[in-house]
Amino acid sequence: MSEPIEWMPDGTPYSPRFGDRYHSEDGGLAQARSTFFQGCGLPGAWACQPQWRILETGFGFGLNFLVTWAAWRADPARCRLLHFVSCEAWPVSAQDLLRAASAHPDLQPLARQLHAQWWGLLPGVHRLAFEEGRVLLTLYVGDAQAMLRQQMPQADSIYLDGFSPQRNPGMWDAQMLKAVARCCRRGTRLATWTISRPVRDALAQCGFVVRKVPGVPPKRDNLQATFDPAWEPRTGPAQAAAAIAPVAQPADCLVIGSGLSGTAVAASLARRGWQVRVLDRGAEPAAGASGLPAGVFAPHVSPDDNVLSRLSRSGVRATLQALAAAPFAEGEDWSACGVLERELDGKLRLPAAWAAGTEAASAGSEWSRPADAATLTAAGLPAAAVACWHARAGWLRPARLVRALLDHPAIQWQGDSTVARLERITAADGSPRWQALDAAGAMLAEAAHVVIAAGYDSRAWLPARYPLNALRGQVSWGLRKQAPSDAWPPFPVNGHGNLVPQAGPHAEALWIMGSTFERGATQLPPAPQEQAEAHAANAAKLAQLLPALAAGLAPAIAGPGATPRHWAAVRCTAPDRLPFVGPVDAANQPGLWVCAAMGARGLTLSQLCGELLAARMCGEPLPVDVRLARALGTERLPGA
Repeated sequence: MSEPIEWMPDGTPYSPRFGDRYHSEDGGLAQARSTFFQGCGLPGAWACQPQWRILETGFGFGLNFLVTWAAWRADPARCRLLHFVSCEAWPVSAQDLLRAASAHPDLQPLARQLHAQWWGLLPGVHRLAFEEGRVLLTLYVGDAQAMLRQQMPQADSIYLDGFSPQRNPGMWDAQMLKAVARCCRRGTRLATWTISRPVRDALAQCGFVVRKVPGVPPKRDNLQATFDPAWEPRTGPAQAAAAIAPVAQPADCLVIGSGLSGTAVAASLARRGWQVRVLDRGAEPAAGASGLPAGVFAPHVSPDDNVLSRLSRSGVRATLQALAAAPFAEGEDWSACGVLERELDGKLRLPAAWAAGTEAASAGSEWSRPADAATLTAAGLPAAAVACWHARAGWLRPARLVRALLDHPAIQWQGDSTVARLERITAADGSPRWQALDAAGAMLAEAAHVVIAAGYDSRAWLPARYPLNALRGQVSWGLRKQAPSDAWPPFPVNGHGNLVPQAGPHAEALWIMGSTFERGATQLPPAPQEQAEAHAANAAKLAQLLPALAAGLAPAIAGPGATPRHWAAVRCTAPDRLPFVGPVDAANQPGLWVCAAMGARGLTLSQLCGELLAARMCGEPLPVDVRLARALGTERLPGA
């Protein structure tokens, strides 16, 4: 449920919950620019920096963010990467967000971009990306003090904002300001509009040097502060988990594997100014599991909204951002058309908290909701069928996304390069380096860091404690025009196997169904008998999932002279079905990282995992709840 807003006669928004206006009659523009942005010494402070991290305690209508973003765009000396982290317990509606920006024509183009991503804001952490991933807005939806204590993002600038201390005292009390201070480094600058004595005293007690400065009329004074405590600040556990020996400046990196996981890492690092070389034993990118003709990306749902469910939503958002930035049009190599998930056991697995009338109902339904009669009819299913409609889901051709991610001037792809051994050396200048060697001992490439992202093949360079399990998958596919049926759904359907009914340009559109889950099987290509068994297994799943379509498609799969096409690959899983994202062995092998074990959810999770690993390597605010990051972290392994 969005925060209810009342609009005053002068056009300013008013909060009935707090009994206060969101900003002054001038629309808050002068305050955003002078009090917060310039009050933190910007843009001068971020000049030529690899990244700058701003923390805001109250997002509201996002005016401070829009002003900061606009200034970043206009600054030729801007930081390479702008992180804007903001807390908001009660997000406003997308419509109200856009209406609030209407008073500022110069900000409206940016406001429309923000509006387009302002959906599905359930409690938790949400990463919104702009400017091809160089402006990152991380929203903490929930109680600000609790979120800051949990996430502890390190900040270079602080915008201390929110309703007045009289209206919303919890945002300004000593415990809240202590949580803010824990996110600061020595020298972090803070700015706010209030000069309340309790706020000034609490900031001073937390280690800030506080001073009054001239305010923005009609206010006489504002407050500025610099974090410079008399004691040595301690790194909290959340910060320690977020970054293992973070790299202060962009470096060089080798990535082993050019599937979705490897290229997601490469693209994330390249956006941060790193020089990346991607090594692959194949002659072309996406030669492994990412060569799937087409597949589905969709959120996972569970009654208790478990770790995988929350991760998958963040993964879908990251995937949509990557696809939107790719140089190909929706409908040809991907489509966010939505996905229908049929529950064959008759149990709808949506969280109870998403039920109608709850705070999370509106945001939850923007992700997933019970399928309506029209959707079931479109899929050729009876009205009594139990199914879930994933509104923010779709299909993509992963090899096309892989090539788009590699198309960056800071990324070099090197095929026909089979890495037999990794060796850590000391360079002439004394710096540690990693070398990738082939079977003959010849060096293939060298860099300060290595990321292992080669799926099941990753086990060759990982300690024995990494439990990577093989999971072979086989799909059946064919040209749409060669398999006429009057029961094709207009969207993918999953739940027991899955079907992508139309992928690619219309004249070359494919249908794809599958996949098998063959644990421990690694032979490629599968034997002819195994391929035939896979076609039969995929057809049997489709007969349960979409009976009407299966009947119409049967001649193309098993009829006289039928020659359904086949594709197979070996995927990689961990016992807990979660990827490994983090350092391989921080104590004994510094500079060696891993991003692997996506299993059957690589299309959904790979882009998120690439961003998470880059954030950990560079000491940035995490794109997910820190508890989810720990669930993916390699530190969860015994002996880590």
